[in-house]
Amino acid sequence: MAAGPRSPLLLVPPLVLLLVAAAGVLLLPQRGSAEEEGKVSLELYYESLCPYCSRFIVNHLAGIFEDGLIDAVHLRLIPYGNARVGSNSEISCQHGPYECLLNTVEACAIDAWPDLDVHFSFIYCVEDLVVKGKGQYKDWKSCFQKLGLDPKPVTQCYNSELGHKLELKYANQTNALEPPHRYVPWVVVDGQPLLEDYENFEAYICKAYKGTPPKACEGLGRLQMVLETAEARNGVSYNSGISKPATAEDGGRERKVWRGEF
Repeated sequence: MAAGPRSPLLLVPPLVLLLVAAAGVLLLPQRGSAEEEGKVSLELYYESLCPYCSRFIVNHLAGIFEDGLIDAVHLRLIPYGNARVGSNSEISCQHGPYECLLNTVEACAIDAWPDLDVHFSFIYCVEDLVVKGKGQYKDWKSCFQKLGLDPKPVTQCYNSELGHKLELKYANQTNALEPPHRYVPWVVVDGQPLLEDYENFEAYICKAYKGTPPKACEGLGRLQMVLETAEARNGVSYNSGISKPATAEDGGRERKVWRGEF
């Protein structure tokens, strides 16, 4: 599993970038439901300014696009995390209003560009700025230019009611998790929450995959030991049950409300 930051440009095939830049739309086939048959579901419940979440996306999750394990995975990103929906459907976020903004921006990116390679590359770019620290995430709009993406569909989304509706949708998905999530990142593989063992998510994917093991699984020789250690530590059996989404404690951190334009 790679440990260092990757250039987001490496995560999108050059042809996709050229088509997006030239036409402003995706012309390549998207990952459809038929293609997802037999794949292992991988869900990441996260929030944009959580340092553990951003490091997981940049230093671990991005690796499955490079080692080929993505071909065995149906990946879904749920940018909401430890936020709360209050009165009048106002959303408050653990790390303040800017996190609410970026959660919505990333939700809008998923909606605007359903192609996983494209919206993940954009989210990777934003989260890489979070990892770099010193408030660099406030330059998140630079990711449009870096990836040759038209900012219009995303900016229109987060400045409209659509962005808020998308976040409410993710709030419902997160709050429906069973068992409820206790923190973020909350990683679920094939219906199983990995708890604190989430960095070993690739091993769980390889175990859950029913087809011919992807080449990336060959390097996980300690797979059984990893899973047995995790089960003993977390008290979770791999087949202990199905997970749906949930909310977590905020650790006493300040929560603020964001609605409107930045």
